Amino acid sequence: MSDKPNERKRALRPRDAATLVLTRRLRGKLCVLMGQRHSGHVFMPDRYVFPGGRVDRADHYARPATQLRDVVARHLQKSASPGKAQALALAAIRETFEETGLILGKPLNGASPRTSGPWRAFYDAGYAPALDGLDYICRAITPPYRPRRFNARFFAADGERMEGRIDGSGELLHLDWIPVKKAMDLPLPNITKYVLENLEALTAVRESGKRRGKVPFYRYEYGKHVMSHE
Repeated sequence: MSDKPNERKRALRPRDAATLVLTRRLRGKLCVLMGQRHSGHVFMPDRYVFPGGRVDRADHYARPATQLRDVVARHLQKSASPGKAQALALAAIRETFEETGLILGKPLNGASPRTSGPWRAFYDAGYAPALDGLDYICRAITPPYRPRRFNARFFAADGERMEGRIDGSGELLHLDWIPVKKAMDLPLPNITKYVLENLEALTAVRESGKRRGKVPFYRYEYGKHVMSHE
């Protein structure tokens, strides 16, 4: 018997979200920063995930230190307006800071911008977000039978470039740099497993500096999971 709820019910509209896949090599092994969601969460309880979350209204107004690279902006804008594309990238950086304490940014040149809300702590740490450190590697829409739905864009960045130390909000448990092969044995959402299985290929373009091809797009249509590219 399927554990999926009745898919004929009206599905929730997916909310825009962003995830940041941070990688680094430790003792020759490719590692990724991951944490475990609380068992009390309605969405993906107990699963290991990358830091990330939904786009906040404030992400549309935050001031970055650097802009998205042209190739990244072009790919994002295939499914988002220029303003939304930047907000998605900013959300990935902000959520990562909130959940892990790590900063992808450049030191502020002058006084901290006058702002309140979720970006206040980031700027108060003395940094502005650096969008040029991001690559866009995947997009996924949560299946319609889930209690929460997201139109999530997955970004990647070099973990060696991050400022600060791991000291997050507590939303993710057991935060650590986990070797990819070990991470594959953890309880994972399907899309997280896909990203880990293909991480070497997904990040190879960023590490080599070559132009990126099409971006994988993972979704659920007509009763089955579908992978295409955009």
